[in-house]
Amino acid sequence: MRAIGVDVGGTFTDLALWDDERGALAVFKLPSVSHDPARGILDGLQTLVAREGVLPEALTFIAHGTTVATNALLEGKGARTGLLTTRGFRDLLEIARQKRPHLYDLQADKPPPLVPRFLRREVRERLAWDGTIVEKLSLDDVKEALDALQAEDVEALAVCFLYSFVDPTHERLVAAEIRARFPQAFVSLSSEVSPEFREYERLSTTVINAYLGPLVSRYLQRFGDDVGKLGIRHAPYVNQSNGGIISVTAAAEQPVRTLLSGPSAGVMGAAWVSAAAGIASIITFDMGGTSTDVARVEDGRPVIGAQRTIAGYPVRIPSLEIETVGAGGGSIAWVDSGGALRVGPHSVGAHPGPACYGRGGTAPTVTDANVVLGRLSSTQLLDGQMTLRRELAEEALAALAAQLGASPIEAARGVLSVVQTNMLGAIRVVSVRKGYDPRAYTLVAFGGAGPLHAAALARDLGIQRVLVPPAPGILCALGLLVAPLRLDLVRTRVALLEAVASGEPAEVFEELEQQAAAWLDHEAVPLSKRRHARAFDMRYVGQNFELTVAEPAGTSPVDAAALHRAFLREHERVYGYAAPDEPVQIVALRLTAFADRELPPMPVLPAGATADPGEARTGERAVYFEETRDFVTTPIYRRERLRAGHRLVGPAIVEQMDSTTVVPGGQEAWVDERANLVILTGSA
Repeated sequence: MRAIGVDVGGTFTDLALWDDERGALAVFKLPSVSHDPARGILDGLQTLVAREGVLPEALTFIAHGTTVATNALLEGKGARTGLLTTRGFRDLLEIARQKRPHLYDLQADKPPPLVPRFLRREVRERLAWDGTIVEKLSLDDVKEALDALQAEDVEALAVCFLYSFVDPTHERLVAAEIRARFPQAFVSLSSEVSPEFREYERLSTTVINAYLGPLVSRYLQRFGDDVGKLGIRHAPYVNQSNGGIISVTAAAEQPVRTLLSGPSAGVMGAAWVSAAAGIASIITFDMGGTSTDVARVEDGRPVIGAQRTIAGYPVRIPSLEIETVGAGGGSIAWVDSGGALRVGPHSVGAHPGPACYGRGGTAPTVTDANVVLGRLSSTQLLDGQMTLRRELAEEALAALAAQLGASPIEAARGVLSVVQTNMLGAIRVVSVRKGYDPRAYTLVAFGGAGPLHAAALARDLGIQRVLVPPAPGILCALGLLVAPLRLDLVRTRVALLEAVASGEPAEVFEELEQQAAAWLDHEAVPLSKRRHARAFDMRYVGQNFELTVAEPAGTSPVDAAALHRAFLREHERVYGYAAPDEPVQIVALRLTAFADRELPPMPVLPAGATADPGEARTGERAVYFEETRDFVTTPIYRRERLRAGHRLVGPAIVEQMDSTTVVPGGQEAWVDERANLVILTGSA
């Protein structure tokens, strides 16, 4: 197996190549090309395979984590989209829900609807809740609506009828009409994208899919073609928000599934590395050049939610529960109208980059603050591929300091304090706010900037252990090599738990498994690599939100009593109580199909002769630490020279091609046999 994972971030594009024949992992990092992400990928692929002496046709697998869909939604650069919906529901996209994101902010702006009102058309059709026809679909209305939308030059069409999740026939008839009359339009059907109840969330998800469709499908088509032109014979895969991969063709049809493509790959990589180290429950901390993503992994499984909000729009698609903040190495430090220091969310990106890059950037950034304080090398990054200029970082911080009435060193300290406060908030969202104590977890730090800040964050949170993987700056790319093929299917069925005895859930699961089998057949997955996981969305009668409960092991066909007990346990865990005598409803049935892939073996690092890491020491420099409130002469170590069993006593700096790790004073670090750097923070 020769496999490549490619992750495109806002600042850098990362590549990881696993070569089975040599038993070696090769990594490469280059600046992203923001206006043409595919160009950066192709440049990286050509450079990496040439450097490693691998023929492109010898590659057996390539997967891509992309931010194209995310950026298009955040920046409002999607397609001109039209909507066909049931008569009377034209304005649902704007009515939305009564819930307000900022309850006491009277000036809070709602995001504009992705389909303006004049591009939303109603048609006569209506099903009852059980799928019986109340009013037949009017094809005359459909034709009239399509003619009007075609005249408005729409590129994409979303179709969302009220009860199409029960019976999709009307939506499919509309799709056939669109393809006959409007073949160039991208079509998004709610019954295919999000076949669940709750009409607003389903409508929002379907519209987002249509809005992103033309842009993402063109990008992926070009990416697939260009990969083929390089001589790579196998069609590439794309990472999804749920942490699994799908074919380029499937991703082009449902781009909404790729909204968290990049960050989810990092979580999968962190879960794999941690499991190999014998650590089951972790909080992932991925800090790159533009943003920071944090997530929680329980017992080796990343936590997944059925719905999330991105850029103010609800998305009803299974995705990893990742919290993102605009805090990265390239985040800009600025002073607001009240004179307070702020950091982010705006970033300088790869071009021009932080001031210290010497590419014309003048805005002070987190990276500049780290250079001025000695935490980052003041001369180079990426093993000399990128030259840094400390004097430019000092000039940028001096301008900020003048606005604050402080010294450049104080300004740099303030920048790091503010950005770390922002990141602490994100970690608390995935832990404390959900009822989990972060002190019970290991913090896994990755991304180019994650290891720079992780030890200080862990100390402030009371986390006792930080794990820094062998190639932290490339972990998202590596995560693509270990992610399984994955398909999430759902069917809404609202019924009392006692309905399990009727056999209907078994029939629904059989239908879902047939659908999953057809998909796995299309992907040519051997039977030995296939597996399924069943789950139920459940709630007490009268509740408005549900909990997803995995089918109890060993209870197929479904055992109502065992399922009830599992629901009570989950309800008590989440809400702190359970009511055994209250009636329980099943709301939806979920099936997840996996195709497990051959994983690259985790290498074993040779042991050092002693615990003394002196052989890895390359020098020393003055580094500012908050513990001493002064610069301290700090030893510098080279990561690849460290051996298993080596122990470092803080303060210490560990440098490598893709990242830099800071070990503050009062903390210790040691290297395990899997080449992970494990920092013990000393927190009680």
